[in-house]
Amino acid sequence: MMGHSHAVSGAMLYAGAAPFLPPLVLHTHLKPADILLGTVLCAGAALLPDLDHHDGTIANFLGPISKVLCRFVAWASGGHRHATHSLLFVALMGFGSWAGVQFLGRPFTMGLTFFLLALAIKSLRLHPPGDGVTTWLTIMGLAVVGTAVMDKWMPSAPGWLPYAVALGTLAHLLGDCLTKQGAPLLWPHKERYEIVLIKRSGNDVETKVLVPIMTVATFALLWFTALEPTVLS
Repeated sequence: MMGHSHAVSGAMLYAGAAPFLPPLVLHTHLKPADILLGTVLCAGAALLPDLDHHDGTIANFLGPISKVLCRFVAWASGGHRHATHSLLFVALMGFGSWAGVQFLGRPFTMGLTFFLLALAIKSLRLHPPGDGVTTWLTIMGLAVVGTAVMDKWMPSAPGWLPYAVALGTLAHLLGDCLTKQGAPLLWPHKERYEIVLIKRSGNDVETKVLVPIMTVATFALLWFTALEPTVLS
């Protein structure tokens, strides 16, 4: 799947799971602000497995910084669609985010927020077109402003942030399992799992059917889980 598709799937999964999973996993009900912020950041987190892709969406969102990061992760993880496309990686991202929020405090929380928000801006195409210096500087600027705004609404240690990271990462894996290449969910076991619905990334099934459906579903879910309760209150 393309980066944009992964981001939309992450947003949809977070918005759809908001009334159900957090009470089971976090033992709390998410506030409307938590749902809205989490949906955006989960969209960014849905790009994290592609840290192993030297030329994917995530490699271009912060210019040379993200290029170097992705090349290092690709080298360390065995290449594209290996270690970072596994359930182990989902667990590591979730646990690592939780540990950072709990033990490193607000600087880590807001740094992670900036990173995920910049990813969401890039993957959802909320920036001028292109991959040049002007584009990634614009993404960084928008992410700084967005992070400052989120800082006003985000709890000191948001338990839903590691949950959003793990859920977004999982959304990416589920999306890749719909393609011919599949994903090695049980890595280091090398078998790849797939139910082929998208025969080629970026084809009409993905861009003209799945993405529009997921986009409409995301806004509909947000209305019922976050916006409508706020309006009625």
